[in-house]
Amino acid sequence: MDPELRRILEERVRYYNELGIYDFYRRPATDPVSTYTADPGLIAAAPASGDVDKSARATRVSQPAQSREPFVDPTAALRLIREDLGDCTRCPLHKQGRKQIVFGVGNPRADLMFIGEAPGADEDIQGEPFVGRAGQLLNNMIKAMGLRREDVYIANIIKCRPPGNRTPEREECETCSPFLFRQIEVVKPKAIVALGAVAAKTLLAINAPMTELRGHWYDFRGTRLAVTYHPAFLLRDPRQKKETWKDLQMVMKELGLVAPPRTSE
Repeated sequence: MDPELRRILEERVRYYNELGIYDFYRRPATDPVSTYTADPGLIAAAPASGDVDKSARATRVSQPAQSREPFVDPTAALRLIREDLGDCTRCPLHKQGRKQIVFGVGNPRADLMFIGEAPGADEDIQGEPFVGRAGQLLNNMIKAMGLRREDVYIANIIKCRPPGNRTPEREECETCSPFLFRQIEVVKPKAIVALGAVAAKTLLAINAPMTELRGHWYDFRGTRLAVTYHPAFLLRDPRQKKETWKDLQMVMKELGLVAPPRTSE
């Protein structure tokens, strides 16, 4: 077997082992070696790296992670992750009323990625993150940054709606987040915005209040990460919109974005 192909396959097997999958079955109809070698898109991605601004508080996530997605084309790589996810039954949420998996949406080559908590009722129906009232507010936030929704990538920590929109449990986050991490590896955004405490604490492994988490840059596997309030929280407490705009301005400065002029609508 070609050494490069062997290394790619070993990486993929190791990834599935980390998810708790150890049994593999060969499809008799095709030759997996010829199938993989025929695909010129298979490559090995280099490890990620980056500066750590808050290393004393985020040591668990400051180590670079080696990408396991071998595809050059991020659209194909995201499709593979979705296929691997399947009709997921890895945590109890699949038996608690979820209608469908809400994977993620947006530009597969986005410079900016927003990560929320979990799908709500509207998202569970439509199969797309942030499409309800909180989604409309997020759209306005993105527009205020001089971007369009289709310019960014949007996902959640977990991909199934918790019953009654309750806060996701730790087991659910730990079970589902590896798929999100793979999405991040594929998109390779220049910056991530964690929306709300659940997203921030899951990604950074830091148990701290939002007032302490906001206003700083963190390193997440070589990608710059900022924390701000979840749009659903802003609907309940509009007074925090001013603070959220400060967070977004910090992100805009990092990405070299300029806010569009205000219109008298």
